[in-house]
Amino acid sequence: MKTGHIALRGITEADLPVLDRFSTDPDGTGTFQWTSFTGPRARRRFAEDGFLSPASSAVAVTVDSVVAGMATWEAADRGGPAGGCFRVGVALLPDYRGHGTAAKAYQLLVDQVFRHTRAHRLEAFVDSEDLAGQHTLEKTGFHREGLLCQVTWRDGGYRDEVVYAILREG
Repeated sequence: MKTGHIALRGITEADLPVLDRFSTDPDGTGTFQWTSFTGPRARRRFAEDGFLSPASSAVAVTVDSVVAGMATWEAADRGGPAGGCFRVGVALLPDYRGHGTAAKAYQLLVDQVFRHTRAHRLEAFVDSEDLAGQHTLEKTGFHREGLLCQVTWRDGGYRDEVVYAILREG
């Protein structure tokens, strides 16, 4: 069981081998987030912008200063002012799942994005069969908004996703 002090911090070069697991190892992302092998991408992205850009950003999720996963946000504007909506997500390595780490990481991510951007809305998408993921979002204050039918490819077929959102004032 991996519990302890959970934090978000910028990604460093030393984190790249850990983060590459999300694109090279099906166990790295878990059943509901794995879509296919995409090869190691972390080094290229780190060299491009250090994982921080106006369109798409990521930070490391740490437990007692050890990288446990990553938290991401990307622009998902829906016709309002630029930067008004972001799609957010948290991916954890296997040893850190199921202990409340994701919920705490989502809380920190929501606080960070609302504090440092002008976002009005944050949205998250979760596989319709991922009941633990749905519970985590609800525990963090996200509200279920609806179902997107056959929108994600996984395990040789299209899968449904549930849309969740949280508003800055709401």
